Amino acid sequence: MAEALKERKEMDPAYQWDLSSLYQDDAAWEKSLQEVDALLSKVAAYQGTLHTAEALLAFFDARLQLEGLLSDLYSYAFMRKSEDTRQEAAQSMYSRAYAKYVEVETALSFSDPEILALPEETLEALTASEELEPYHYQMVKLLREKPHTLSAPEERVLARLGEVMAVPKNVADNLQDADLMFDPVKDQQGEEHELSGSNYILLQMSPDRTLRENAFRSFYRGYRTHINTFAAAYAGQVKADTAEAELRHYASAQAMYAAGEGVPTEVCDHLIEAVHQMMPLMYRYVALRKKILGVDELHYYDLYAPLSAGVQRSYTYAEAKEMILHALRPLGEEYIATVQRGFAEHWIDVYPNKGKEGGAYSNSTYRSKPYILTNFTGTLDAVSTIAHEMGHSMHSYLSNHHQPQQDADYTIFVAEVASTVNENLLVEDLLSQCSEDQERMALLNQYLEGFKGTVYRQTMFAEFEKKAHAMAARGEALNASALSKIYRELIAEYFGPELVIDDEVQYEWARIPHFYSPFYVYKYATSYSAAVAISEALLREGAPARERYLSFLSLGGSMDPLDELMQAGVDFHSSAPVEAALRKFGRVLDEAENIRNMHF
Repeated sequence: MAEALKERKEMDPAYQWDLSSLYQDDAAWEKSLQEVDALLSKVAAYQGTLHTAEALLAFFDARLQLEGLLSDLYSYAFMRKSEDTRQEAAQSMYSRAYAKYVEVETALSFSDPEILALPEETLEALTASEELEPYHYQMVKLLREKPHTLSAPEERVLARLGEVMAVPKNVADNLQDADLMFDPVKDQQGEEHELSGSNYILLQMSPDRTLRENAFRSFYRGYRTHINTFAAAYAGQVKADTAEAELRHYASAQAMYAAGEGVPTEVCDHLIEAVHQMMPLMYRYVALRKKILGVDELHYYDLYAPLSAGVQRSYTYAEAKEMILHALRPLGEEYIATVQRGFAEHWIDVYPNKGKEGGAYSNSTYRSKPYILTNFTGTLDAVSTIAHEMGHSMHSYLSNHHQPQQDADYTIFVAEVASTVNENLLVEDLLSQCSEDQERMALLNQYLEGFKGTVYRQTMFAEFEKKAHAMAARGEALNASALSKIYRELIAEYFGPELVIDDEVQYEWARIPHFYSPFYVYKYATSYSAAVAISEALLREGAPARERYLSFLSLGGSMDPLDELMQAGVDFHSSAPVEAALRKFGRVLDEAENIRNMHF
């Protein structure tokens, strides 16, 4: 039987993150939590005074201090919970941090309506005033919200409901991370393997088809058991989105979330249209998989199987670090030195343990180190995941070191660019070092999987979100059968006629956590498209492209996201970046097909 996961206390602390840049221990966190109320009283005392530049500056400064404290408290509790989601103490810390966040949001909900109630000419004068120059961009963004900002009492009600509106996500998270159980699965030799959320994709990447199929069926059997609960949770999320959009006078929930970032809704719509036009490329990739794998029928559990089984290998964490550092050389010595610090200073929680949150993420606050959670399994994909998350962490590091706190947080729209640039540089670097066809096929497969998973798949997720929210807006029932039907039809449309649609596929929507961050997923696809352009420019141009890119990473959230990307040389006012990225997909696919025709 495969080795079972260890308890966290049994793991080597050398491969665990060090959260002391936030708090030395839980006791220090508890002490800091007690400071919130006094600071909140100080900030709330500005209510009724926000009509001069001096008062606004004092209020903004005090609020920023409070926001920084809350960010530290929340991030520490969130990461402690991630270490072992079964631990009630960490769950309690997280719940209290979130409750305090909602309490503060509620208490300060007066500010935007009070400011926006000022006469138009007063608002314009304040925005242009020298005293408020440090908060100029914040004022510009606030003015955009004027048509969608409610009265102070109404905003207070919505803020008070924030914790309630988070219930759907919390239900889905707890169900998925703590309660969902899967039966062990056997491989072709009859050996039994433990199945979990963190190792499912690893098993799907196995060359053993029996293991892949058994893992696939066991995994979604677990989701099917709870599918009605997952459906109720997601329906609650969609209804909350729809209700808030209506209350704030937006045309749709999609429009509300796009406006929050200063991104036109057309960007997502253009993405879906461009991907639909290039569906034949994905159908070619699916057909290529079928041919190389030599199967009569291609099933969903074949989509992650290695295309070149003979050269699959496992990497140590030490090897992964060296591979990443070598690949990121086009970003310059200073960037590399900071990444090395990240490895040495315990930014990363490396290996899976019992109860640990699955997947991977990067998390940071303005005053802390950036942190990375991953579940390293030794595959090339796992190496790529570390490169990906380090891209996020370096984006945060550079933003925090070049921008004031109020302008440091970058938007979700640009968040995935830095991570994907790192992934692409890794694959390009590995391709540059090999000429043997089977090894190249394995690397091309990694590239093709990036396009499949990040452009096509995330666009499919975005279309699922659009359809679900449209149903809610029409008052239609969002039950398990309706959601599963939408998802099954999208799978068939995106992957084409060569893929056999097993019944289990329709439940996959339930395992996508990003659906509880509405209209987030399409930004993976746009970011990937931007990253293709940037990584190709870095390798082609060298220093000029590097300077543009590092400048972009240092902007934080100081500009609208489309303007920031223009600084990096990418223009998303049309679908051109998406179309160019998919042409790159076509070129990679061409080489993979040529290798197959010669050797397979």
